[in-house]
Amino acid sequence: MQAVILAAGEGTRMRPLTHSTPKPMLPVADRPLVAHTADCAVRAGAEELLIVVGYEADDVREYFGEEYAGVPVRFAVQEEQLGTGHAVNCAREYIDGDFAVLYGDNLYDAPSVERLFERGPSVAAYRVENPTNYGVLTLGDETPRASDRSSERGTDPRDDARVVDIVEKPADPPTDLANAGAYVFPAEARDWLDVPKSERGEHEFTDVLARVVDEHEVRAVQVERWMDVGRPWELLEANEWKLSELEPRVDGEVRGDADLRGPVVVEEGAVVEAGVVIEGPALIRSGASVGPNAYVRGATLVGERCHVGHAVELKNSVVMRDANVPHLSYVGDSLLGPGVNLGAGTNVANLRHDGGDVRQTVKGERVSTGRRKYGVVAGDGAKTGINTSLSPGVVLSPGATTTPGESVTRDR
Repeated sequence: MQAVILAAGEGTRMRPLTHSTPKPMLPVADRPLVAHTADCAVRAGAEELLIVVGYEADDVREYFGEEYAGVPVRFAVQEEQLGTGHAVNCAREYIDGDFAVLYGDNLYDAPSVERLFERGPSVAAYRVENPTNYGVLTLGDETPRASDRSSERGTDPRDDARVVDIVEKPADPPTDLANAGAYVFPAEARDWLDVPKSERGEHEFTDVLARVVDEHEVRAVQVERWMDVGRPWELLEANEWKLSELEPRVDGEVRGDADLRGPVVVEEGAVVEAGVVIEGPALIRSGASVGPNAYVRGATLVGERCHVGHAVELKNSVVMRDANVPHLSYVGDSLLGPGVNLGAGTNVANLRHDGGDVRQTVKGERVSTGRRKYGVVAGDGAKTGINTSLSPGVVLSPGATTTPGESVTRDR
């Protein structure tokens, strides 16, 4: 079976982290986000990967090449992002036989994807608290909400019930079963990919699913764990998930009395200096250096060629390639893009005084992150002057700067 993986999106809700990096290529633990999706497909038995690319396509092409994990790879190009249905249709000429469709900006638990591939026509389903934000599935007979059921998530006895309807982002959801963006379709569905635009002005892949549901028995495979990684704090959560699965390993250099506790990976070419304490889960990538006398804790990713210097505390954060936090700083629950440089004494506040959820601006709208602790998001090449203070939820645009001693309470 072929697996079509959608990796063409620009990721505007993930700005500024997608300024030069396509969303599917953002780092999640030791590989890009889309690679986790590809790994699930390969493990489930995909015989070929058809990857749909668009924004910054060369990054995706370079990473996967012509073969990935022993499986052939072909690329289809979506020149203009006109919806998920349009994206799959761009791969139509390469589809030959039954096929799966997976989203390159979603995280799935691998066993659930394996079950999906085994079932024939099927769709992944996941129970959510607020179904209004998703495509919502209705199963045969009556599908009770989670609040009406006695079974726990992941153990529902109706796991393989037939799908009879799907509605996109309903105001009054009929169930709490969200469409988790993974499908297996019969070969004839290839001829149904050219769907008209929806009311939102996009070619929706859920319209293709609706046609398949009408023509075939489509089963709902309820997944154990799933994430739609669309906004910066969700990238933070994705790293929390995948970093927690790492096995401790030290291939790089650990000097002096450095103390590694729990699941910590130090890749070949990385250096951990004397006096450093790292409490995992944490990943120090190749070419990075930490210390001396730094403290790294929580689910933290230190990217390639990054430098975390003397007396820096780094907690539960993602530090992307070539970024620097050289000395005397605190960075908590934050995401630093490529090439960011924090001046000495820069401190990130990651907790509101009133204990409420931290809010962040996404596409011009101030929204809740759902996180009580959340720091800052800094785009490519942002720089802070010495002794800068950054408030919770602040976004620094690519190339933004602060002045020495400045207290930044609004997006820069």
